[in-house]
Amino acid sequence: MASHRRPKQPSRTRVTVLTTAAAAAVALSANAANAAPSEKPSMDEVKAKVDKLYEQTEQASEKLNGAKEKQTRLEKEISTLQDNVARGQGDLNDLRDSLGLAAAAQYRTGSIDPSVQLFLSADPDDYLDKASTMDQLSGQQVETLKKVTEKQRALAQQRSEATEKLKDLADTRSELAEKKKEVQGKLTEARKLLNSMTAAQKAAIAAEDARASRASQRAALDDGGGGSAVTGRAGSAYAAAQSMIGRPYSYGATGTATFDCSGLTSWAYAQVGVHIPRTSQEQANAGTRIYSQSGLQVGDLVIFYGDHHHVGFYAGNGQVLHAPRTGTVVRYESINNMPFQFGVRI
Repeated sequence: MASHRRPKQPSRTRVTVLTTAAAAAVALSANAANAAPSEKPSMDEVKAKVDKLYEQTEQASEKLNGAKEKQTRLEKEISTLQDNVARGQGDLNDLRDSLGLAAAAQYRTGSIDPSVQLFLSADPDDYLDKASTMDQLSGQQVETLKKVTEKQRALAQQRSEATEKLKDLADTRSELAEKKKEVQGKLTEARKLLNSMTAAQKAAIAAEDARASRASQRAALDDGGGGSAVTGRAGSAYAAAQSMIGRPYSYGATGTATFDCSGLTSWAYAQVGVHIPRTSQEQANAGTRIYSQSGLQVGDLVIFYGDHHHVGFYAGNGQVLHAPRTGTVVRYESINNMPFQFGVRI
C-alpha cells in the first residue's frame, strides 16, 4: 500500500536565509547596473588641486627661508661668542700669570702675600671682601684680583650664551630638514597630478596662463592712473625687478637665474643699497603699512594671504610684479588673483 506521507516543508529559518540572499543578489545586480563608470577629475579640478599644492609649497618654502636665515644668524653669533671666550680666556690667563709671578717673587723672599690665597679659596668674591676689609692687599693687587673675578664671570656668561645658542641651532637645523622634506613632498605630489593630465590639457592650461600674463603686462605698462610715478629707491628697486621678468621661479632662490617671491623683492632692493629682510613675513614688518589698494604706489611691496607667505611689487593699475610659484616665471598678474592683505612702503 503506497505511503501518503506529506512532503517535508523547509524550515522557516532556511526560507528566511534564502530569501535574504536572493534579495541581496538582486540589489547588487541593480547597483552594478546603475553604477556610473569611474571618471577622471576634470582639468579644472586637477588645476585647482595643483594650485593649492603650490600655495602650500610656498608656505613651507617661506618658513624654510626663515629657518635658513635664523641658522646663518645663529652661526655668526656663536662664532662671535666663541671668539670672545677665547680672547677672554687669554686675558684671564695673563692676569693669573701676573699674579703668579708676584707670588713667586714673594715666595723667594720668604713672605707670601695673602693675595696668593685667592687661588686656594673656593669663593674668590668672599675672599676679596675680607681681604679688602682687612686692608691686606695693595691697591694694584686688589684691582688685579677684581679683574680676574670679573673676567671669570663674563666668561661663564658667554659660555652659557654660546651653549644655549648651540641648542637653538640644533633645533633650527632639525626644522630646516623638516621643512625641506615638506616642500619636496608637496612638489612631488603636484608633479604627479600634472603628469596625470593629457598633453592637450597641459597645453590648454599653459595657453590660458600665457594669455593672463600678457593681459596683466599690458595693464601694468599702460598705467592709466592706477599708480603714482615710480620715484626714489622704491622706484629703482621696482625697475630692477622689471629687469628680471621671465626668470623662472624656484623655491629658496634669490637670483639672478631663478627667484622665489621674497627672493625677488629682497634682491631688487639690494640693487639700490637697501637691505630688507629675506622672508615675506619679515618684509611685512619692514616699513609703513598701506591697507587700502587705492593708496598703493608703484614700487610698494604687496603682502598676500593671512600668514603673509607671499609678496610682490605693486605695478600700478591693479597689477603686481612678482615670482608667483613653481612652474611660472617672474611676471605681472592682477592683484586680485590672491587675497590682498596690505602694502608696505619701505
